[in-house]
Amino acid sequence: MPGRPRILAHRGLALEAPENTMMAFLAALSIGVDYLETDVHATHDGIAVISHDADLARVAGRNVRVDQLTMAELRRVPLGAGQSFCSLAEALDAFPEARFNIDIKSDDAVEPTVKAITDVGAQDRVLIASFDNRRRLRAVSRLPGVATSASRGDSVAAIAAARVGSARLMASALRGVDAVQLPMRARGVSVVTRRLVSTVHAVGAEVHVWTVNDVDDMSRLLTLGVDGIVTDRADVAMSLLEG
Repeated sequence: MPGRPRILAHRGLALEAPENTMMAFLAALSIGVDYLETDVHATHDGIAVISHDADLARVAGRNVRVDQLTMAELRRVPLGAGQSFCSLAEALDAFPEARFNIDIKSDDAVEPTVKAITDVGAQDRVLIASFDNRRRLRAVSRLPGVATSASRGDSVAAIAAARVGSARLMASALRGVDAVQLPMRARGVSVVTRRLVSTVHAVGAEVHVWTVNDVDDMSRLLTLGVDGIVTDRADVAMSLLEG
């Protein structure tokens, strides 16, 4: 378990910078954050590009998919504040001390993601995540020793195991993973409880909670003993820890 809770800057710190850009990552790291949460898709020419969405509609107002453009074309798309899309390899190389939580968003992004990580030699400072378990396992199998978090199905099983307080069921749900990453609430019901945290800890895994932006929610989760908070407001979270 970490010495102190991990603060994972969700898509960087996008207060004065567009999300998932080099500027947003630098903003997070400049306030002392060690962990960057980000997302990858594949470009038309097979490069792992940092992007949460599969298309450019929300971030750039363009009706085109990420996988329809090459990396060179995506670099020319303005996202604001002088920023544009960057590749995963570029971000890993630019911030060699940072640890990255990488959510693989599409099947075609698996091989490019593996290549970017291995080319930079970043296996020891990334955590692989994906809602799709097969996608996650495809990447992890190519990255020996890499950290990984539970996918959707295993996360649901972990929640069920916690409700009955079964370390045996929890161990089965979280076999081969280092962390379970969960929303704070689902359908208005609290997901992260003291029992869940203690049962996950009993099998040697961590609990990370997303996406938490309210300081009172952060305080409550820290009291429960969670190991990581994924947040858009890394500045607020860091102030809370340092206070």
